[in-house]
Amino acid sequence: MSAGRPSEGAGCVNWWGFSPARDLISAGPVRHEGEVNVLLIGSGDPRHVLKTLSGLRDEDILNVWLFENSMEVVARQMLLLYMALTPQERMGLNEKTELFLEVFGNSVIRSQTAETLKRAASQLLLHVSDIPESDAHPCLNVSLLKFKERDELAGIFKSWMRRSSSAAPVSISKAWDYRVRQHLGTRYDSKKGCFDWDLTMKLHEKGCSVINKHQYVRWRECGLAFELREGVYQISNPSLLSSRVFNQRGDRVALRGYWGDIVSSPYLAFGIETQDKSLLKTQNGQHMKTAQDISFANVQELVQSLSRRQECHETRPSSTEEEHTTLEHSVPVNGRRSLGPVERVNGLATMCFFWGVSFADLMRLKGVSVNFLPLDSLQKLPEKEKYAHFYHIIHFSASQMQRRSLSTPFCPLRYILDLTKEQEAAFAERVSGLCLEAGFQPLSGAKTDDIHALFQARQDK
Repeated sequence: MSAGRPSEGAGCVNWWGFSPARDLISAGPVRHEGEVNVLLIGSGDPRHVLKTLSGLRDEDILNVWLFENSMEVVARQMLLLYMALTPQERMGLNEKTELFLEVFGNSVIRSQTAETLKRAASQLLLHVSDIPESDAHPCLNVSLLKFKERDELAGIFKSWMRRSSSAAPVSISKAWDYRVRQHLGTRYDSKKGCFDWDLTMKLHEKGCSVINKHQYVRWRECGLAFELREGVYQISNPSLLSSRVFNQRGDRVALRGYWGDIVSSPYLAFGIETQDKSLLKTQNGQHMKTAQDISFANVQELVQSLSRRQECHETRPSSTEEEHTTLEHSVPVNGRRSLGPVERVNGLATMCFFWGVSFADLMRLKGVSVNFLPLDSLQKLPEKEKYAHFYHIIHFSASQMQRRSLSTPFCPLRYILDLTKEQEAAFAERVSGLCLEAGFQPLSGAKTDDIHALFQARQDK
């Protein structure tokens, strides 16, 4: 066994962010008022969207554009937004919060959650496939995507709908263990000591002392971050599976597995900060609540705030009596590829749909839109005159700072554990240099921290 690959702990797919959720329009010294256009680049999850929505006033208008570097991350963003927008009359607040966190941070999920995920995937499949039964939704706008990208999304949602009996299913538990072995190398046999070191000497030292040792080690071992209910967690979470291309004897081979973070944890997004100080109380030097508890409280508050923003509209009856229906596989829909999965019933090729909450029944939020951008947007946006001075806020993730076409007011790096202090300092210096080159300067009057760097456009640019 080798000495390990510490640089791969963060993975190559951003399933969640490495920083806490932020209200983007209130992050600077002066709050943005009126209509605000926000560009999120590589955020990995909808935490900033939900946090910003929770702080909106009645007169505010928020337009968000999301860019990710893979359709698999886009599909997962859509899934999490779909779950958050499910109305409370269809899913209770506690149930929705538990479901959101389970899908968000667990490599394996319960059977009930797996069925709910399939129902959501069926509705998302209808949405991206342009069929008459689907409804447009301003918070899940895919109209800017190319046809081939929407076809790729359709393929992803189909794969989520496949039954566990499908041929050669990917075991995320084995994929997770493979990543841990590759990351630790010869230290694998003493992995619990490595996990404890990363927690106490890195995360706790960086201000994340609320992350519980037992829960963190459990997540590091098998990818199970949120055990909010008693039950058996054994079904692979399909939204955390993706393909990675390797060179094998001169050929490019795509391997399907888990290629996300195995070190920093999904607790960072919702579980290390809270406005409710009672959740941060300690007794005898130990936190009385955990990052899981704080994540639950924060997500519950965020999804509850969506209901207060909900527009009043008529909801059409939904067919909840039937779990699925079939459509003839041979019938083309708007000239697009057939939907799946395909089964045979009495010799007829059919497609199985698990009916969930339709897009017509999702909450519509007053003055809010969320738009998904094509994969080549970073290169093409600067070339389009209509987008010059269009965005009021641009948020870059650390993983996207290798791209120099745009600059950034936000950039988290603090919680990527495999970097040394020298590497962190060099990265921060490089980010500052890139922003200065692009015509930005440090945002005056802004509160500084080790999590985000804030910049503003120079007036003389």
